[in-house]
Amino acid sequence: MSPAIGAGPQGRIGRRFAALAAAGRAGLVTYFTCGDPDAATFARLLAALPEAGADIIEVGMPFSDPMADGPAIQAAGLRALKAGMTLARTLDIVRAFRTRDQATPIVLMGYYNPIYRYGVDRFLADAKGAGVDGLIVVDLPPEHDDELCLPALAAGLDFIRLATPTTDDKRLPAVLEHTAGFIYYVSIAGITGTKAADADAAAGAVARLRRHSSLPVAVGFGIRTPQQAAAVARVADAAVVGSALVERVAAQLDGTGAAKSGLVAAVIEDVKALAAGVREARRAAATAARG
Repeated sequence: MSPAIGAGPQGRIGRRFAALAAAGRAGLVTYFTCGDPDAATFARLLAALPEAGADIIEVGMPFSDPMADGPAIQAAGLRALKAGMTLARTLDIVRAFRTRDQATPIVLMGYYNPIYRYGVDRFLADAKGAGVDGLIVVDLPPEHDDELCLPALAAGLDFIRLATPTTDDKRLPAVLEHTAGFIYYVSIAGITGTKAADADAAAGAVARLRRHSSLPVAVGFGIRTPQQAAAVARVADAAVVGSALVERVAAQLDGTGAAKSGLVAAVIEDVKALAAGVREARRAAATAARG
């Protein structure tokens, strides 16, 4: 089994999954692009997510060429960049969040180019200092672990790796070797926000991953509704919802692309509904098993 290195079980991510396991339920992981549609609105949204039921928050680092993302997240990244979001400002927003919330794990998700330009050593030090707990960098395969993964682990940041439907048993050990925090299983082949997750297929994939690693498994891509989130929560340690929430942000913009006054409230209602679905999933499954 792959060891949980980096911040590991003593970090916020490890503690959160331990608390979820103790409570007998799966978690909800939400994704939003930092600075979408503007820094102030995003900061208010970020602050409201934990109370709404987000157990772990993925914060997207805007990038101009997000090759693994579908149209919704691509558009969100462009909105954020147009509004002046940078990697340094992303870290500032996380730092401000940490002054109010010391418990909710924050994972930065994105691509290596902005980190490389920022400077790896500087980025890791600043991210750790800002209160970031983990990284998902989708375009750095295990063959390049020396570039960022191993330095991140040494700095005390969990490096979360993606496993996909095409990750076979020959490839899986390399993917899991330095993974920490949790395993992110991508439930569909393709880009984000374009297909629906298949809970039955996800169940088989999660079982296979658990045979290879003791780390929690979160399932994402293709989860859009509370019902889909609940179906995944019955078989995985967490359900990840991104594109559907990013689309909700986009739906709350006016004709000029500015945030409507009800944007945060509307998005938070969606998060609450997703959280309720995830929380009821295991309880419903247990009731069905008893009956």
